Amino acid sequence: MDSDLQRQVVTIHQRLCAEYDCPIPYFHALDPLSELVSSLLSHRTKNRDSGRAFKQLVAQFPTWEAVRDAPTELVEQAIAPCTWPEQKAPRLQQVLRLVGELTNGEWSLDFLKDMSVAEARAWLEALPGVGPKTSAAVLCFSELRGRALPVDSHHHRVAQRLGLISSKMAVGPSHVPLEAFLPAEWDAQQVYDHHEVMMLHGQRCCFYKNPSCDRCVVLDLCPYGQERRKKTQL
Repeated sequence: MDSDLQRQVVTIHQRLCAEYDCPIPYFHALDPLSELVSSLLSHRTKNRDSGRAFKQLVAQFPTWEAVRDAPTELVEQAIAPCTWPEQKAPRLQQVLRLVGELTNGEWSLDFLKDMSVAEARAWLEALPGVGPKTSAAVLCFSELRGRALPVDSHHHRVAQRLGLISSKMAVGPSHVPLEAFLPAEWDAQQVYDHHEVMMLHGQRCCFYKNPSCDRCVVLDLCPYGQERRKKTQL
């Protein structure tokens, strides 16, 4: 572990927490299976649209077993607000079939709370279509309130520009080094806050196009921002 980079991550975290007012309330409290479904719907989809898709799905089907057994076209219609519903509907039913089998029809992932974070993530990532972002989201965002760090596209972009990870590293592989930078003594709330402030900074300041470097609270720590400022001063 690069101790200098870890200290930098803590400094970045502290400044962004001051900017975005930590601790940040959890945005919802779903059971872990519901969070798994919600996270699968959220892939490459705006939160507003995936939220609508999830609400329509639970309004139309009374149980996850009913979603599993429904005609796929009805599931696709229910989740229409999210991107690629024609792909997500059969994948969701496939995942639910496996969950039903693996839990002996109990339709609950509450047992994950009795596993270590690493074990729980490995169990989840054995399911089709579940990668590190989804497994972390299930543990972090659900009622489990686990100490796992999801990395979305905004978080990833900010981390790359700050030099925490390579500009060539994809979102999936970035979960390991970015989580490794977090101090071992941080609790689940602090890990959640870190995800949220990095995401919020990407949404509100460090835009994909034309980032607002002039008002960035971590500009002095950002190689990308420093280089960009030099170019604008030429």
